[in-house]
Amino acid sequence: MKNKVLIKVIVPSLDRDFDVYIPVNELMWKVNRLITKSVFDIVGLPFDLEKDQYIFINKDTGKVYNNNEIIIHTDIRNSTELIMLESFNYSGA
Repeated sequence: MKNKVLIKVIVPSLDRDFDVYIPVNELMWKVNRLITKSVFDIVGLPFDLEKDQYIFINKDTGKVYNNNEIIIHTDIRNSTELIMLESFNYSGA
């Protein structure tokens, strides 16, 4: 495995998908921010680092990735398709 993998990020709320190279030696939360910021920049939407929280789900397995996992220690490989969904943190009210 090289130092990057090519994945497809599917964003249902925008009805679009993006091919993205991600580094395999980074933590998932860093890659999450990188991808999310890139998507918002491409489509021209404002991005609020504090409010905009997204999760990534493997399209084939349904696995939700932990933010503290290193990409190389997950099942993310070339041609993996990840679905980007908004994460809601409920306060229990």
